[in-house]
Amino acid sequence: MTAQLPLDANGVDELAARLRAGGIDLIALSFVDNAGIARVKAVPTRRLPAAVRHGVGASPCFETFTCDDRPLVGKYLGGPDGDLRLIPDLNRLVPLAGQTGWALAPATKFTQDGEVFTACQRSFAARQVAAAAELGLELRMAFETEWQVGLPGTGTEFVPAFEGPGYGLSRLSAVADYARELVQVLDRQEIQVEQFHPEYAPGQLELSIEPNDPVAAADDVLLVRHTIRRLTAAHGWRASFAPTAIAGRSGSGAHVHLSVHGKDGPVFSGGPGRHGLRPVGEAFLAGVLRELPALLAIGAGNPASFLRLQPSFWAGAWQCWGRETREAALRFITPSAGQRVSAANAEVKCFDATANPYLVLGGIIAAGLAGVRAELTLPPEITGDPVAMTEDQRAASGVHRLPTSVLAAADALAGSAVLAEALGAPLHDAILTVRRGEAERFAEAGPEEIVARTRWLF
Repeated sequence: MTAQLPLDANGVDELAARLRAGGIDLIALSFVDNAGIARVKAVPTRRLPAAVRHGVGASPCFETFTCDDRPLVGKYLGGPDGDLRLIPDLNRLVPLAGQTGWALAPATKFTQDGEVFTACQRSFAARQVAAAAELGLELRMAFETEWQVGLPGTGTEFVPAFEGPGYGLSRLSAVADYARELVQVLDRQEIQVEQFHPEYAPGQLELSIEPNDPVAAADDVLLVRHTIRRLTAAHGWRASFAPTAIAGRSGSGAHVHLSVHGKDGPVFSGGPGRHGLRPVGEAFLAGVLRELPALLAIGAGNPASFLRLQPSFWAGAWQCWGRETREAALRFITPSAGQRVSAANAEVKCFDATANPYLVLGGIIAAGLAGVRAELTLPPEITGDPVAMTEDQRAASGVHRLPTSVLAAADALAGSAVLAEALGAPLHDAILTVRRGEAERFAEAGPEEIVARTRWLF
């Protein structure tokens, strides 16, 4: 295991001593399961050197837990046997500005023999980054964070903590101090906020952060969500990242923004293709577009996800692409003329916070790289809302609804050779086990019950 460490033995001891001198008493080691639940094991700071050298024990049973903690058994993983070792990534250890005396470090999963665990989601993302580098490609990615703020003690009902129109200045006024404090705390944790605004749904807010390398981008969004939960509770409210907080209303997504750079610069601009796409950029996006039905099982495969993923809600319910088209699952963004060469990017709109972010970003990369290897091209782009098109028009344009149920999305993932190969059999099967288990778990539940059972899980 020591070959994986960013510091030598003395360096780890010195780091622990500095953290203790700075008032950090406990280190939380975070990891995310296949249902999208962030889990944690914590050690006193004085035990950090031991955690780095030998790991912290964690059961592999979480790989097949459903979102509501039902343990399942898959073909390869699940059950009471075995143990893993969580190794904190010291390069990503962050003292928590909003949680006195604590630091947070994302963990990589190892076996007891010192090998990277075959189903480690963070390692999966890292492998896809390495695969991109082999093709001369480097990615920058970021999640948008949407959440709804409610009053506590309201039972199964969601009562917004504040009112006001979507994007309204009056709503912003109601959360001005909360927003300012949130941005300050994130800045102290080296998370740079690019935008903050009140969103459309009741009690909903959104912030965007600067992009990072893919693994770090997944680390970042987990830190952002944890910080929001802490600060929201300190203000006497509750934060929900669930896809839907109120059945039948707009919900919260976790849109992914990405840019790809090759040896000659950005591949989403400066080329001969539509909107300046270079051939490799178009092929990457075509690969993502092709795999979106299967990616949905990873990125928005919870029963609650399909309550949000409805047409005409700007949720990205359609497998299609377009420039600045917010109904398309894949939106191509060309900023103002002065930024176009450096800032062109793509947004995948159909995902939400029920996903493991490492799996989402790794899956996007794997799909895109498959497109590059196959030299795929994009179909015609769409404009407007596909709802306004006839079925024949949609068919002629290659526009399809993404899966509308958990089982349909799981079947798409089961049939994806690209993602099956990239994930590896144990991880691929574990994801399917979780999603199919959740479908069974919620099979008799109506929308109101699904929302009530998932509202505060994410």
